[in-house]
Amino acid sequence: MFKRYLKFEIAVVAVFVVVSLGVGLVYAKDALEDPLPVPRPTERPAGDGWIDLLSAENASAWRNVTDDQTVFEIDAGLMHVLGKSGTQYFAWTKRAFGDFELHAEVKLTADANSGIFFRTSPDDPVYAGMEIQVLDDHGEAPNKNGTGSLYDVATPMWNMARPVGEWNSYDITCRGSEIEARVNGWKVLDIDLAELTEAIGKFPTPLAELPREGHIILQDHGDEVWFRNVMVKPL
Repeated sequence: MFKRYLKFEIAVVAVFVVVSLGVGLVYAKDALEDPLPVPRPTERPAGDGWIDLLSAENASAWRNVTDDQTVFEIDAGLMHVLGKSGTQYFAWTKRAFGDFELHAEVKLTADANSGIFFRTSPDDPVYAGMEIQVLDDHGEAPNKNGTGSLYDVATPMWNMARPVGEWNSYDITCRGSEIEARVNGWKVLDIDLAELTEAIGKFPTPLAELPREGHIILQDHGDEVWFRNVMVKPL
């Protein structure tokens, strides 16, 4: 009698496991098929107050702040990062920005890596300010070093990178301690730096203690990249 009861219990457990696995697979399949946000680049901003950093008037203010190599060319509002050298940084040197809105459009080659640095210093772009990552990682899971991340600190809600060769829009807003980033029309980051009172990621200094004003700097990571419509509106 005991053996028969034990066999019955084992059979019930086996049926439960099979049913549970089946339900789990159905839910997993449904999750994989759930619609995801579709990246739709935002257009060049219009209206008063915007400064076009690549205009004929402002293009000459860009400087390679790493060394004396020629790492980019600007023609008719299009910046071509040549990608022929190691990691380089180039700053718009005419003025610094504190609170602002920034719009930039970027096109990458395969496996390219770049970044938009802000509130930073030409003397120390990597640690004196922050970076929104620009990367060819279309289709990959979001992570703290992927497209739209606050590099090495905060993972974006979604990876909104478009396929290689297509233009991507980045919209960054800084107001006091609040940082918001949108990639291809979708908000991916919303951070209050005042809450980051301990060292995190690559930063030895808590982000709450970083300067609230600095330069806009772009990155050459040895890859060919194009920028257009790099525009800032001071707030």
